[in-house]
Amino acid sequence: MLIAGNWKMNTDLPGAAKLAEEVVEALGDPGPVQVAVCPPFVSLDAVFGALRGSSVKLGAQDMHFEEGGAYTGEVSAAMLRSVGCTYVILGHSERRQYFGETDEHVNKKVRQALAHELVPIVCVGETLKEREAGQERHVVKGQVERAVESVVLSDPARLVVAYEPVWAIGTGKTASPAQAQEMHAYIRRLLAEFLGEHLAGNIHILYGGSMKPANADELLSQKDVDGGLIGGASLQAGAFAAIVAAGKSQS
Repeated sequence: MLIAGNWKMNTDLPGAAKLAEEVVEALGDPGPVQVAVCPPFVSLDAVFGALRGSSVKLGAQDMHFEEGGAYTGEVSAAMLRSVGCTYVILGHSERRQYFGETDEHVNKKVRQALAHELVPIVCVGETLKEREAGQERHVVKGQVERAVESVVLSDPARLVVAYEPVWAIGTGKTASPAQAQEMHAYIRRLLAEFLGEHLAGNIHILYGGSMKPANADELLSQKDVDGGLIGGASLQAGAFAAIVAAGKSQS
């Protein structure tokens, strides 16, 4: 199981380091649960320092698909590796919605992340309009298929998929455990089709739509929910630790 915190555009440098320290202290021993935090770019190095000696891994919230060059404001995979990142979130719905991220961009980033030994957390999910139109499976299939196109994978631990129903992000709404399980099982079948049964059975598929301490147990108890990509609740060390504890009880 993997619980990853996406801090989004929150915390300044001192605040990020303090939150990382609080997370480490609040977690104690997470046992079999893998834990990661993904602060803003400017705080990666400071947070890496605060995590040193703990089991909590560092992740970034995005990256460019090129090695380097004239891409003002962008960050490369090699840069993320150099500050201690293990994970990188790719294709988050906010990147797709606000910054024009396409499935083609996500695929290029996935392949670049893997080439630099970063574990991509690939986000997929439908909008409320798409779900109400009965298009959620069609949308998610297209996103998954294009994300892993031409991807060569030998170790399931090298890829993570996060299902984030866009209608449940930052809205207070949450997919029911049954809805989450249904879509996670569908995503696993897609991964089996595109990458093979053995890999698909062992790839972490996270739920990423308003998971919090109050609903974590029920969501994480579902067969194909292998963890969470946590937004708002990851900004409070106690709440984040409670979600990790829920994952530990289900592991």
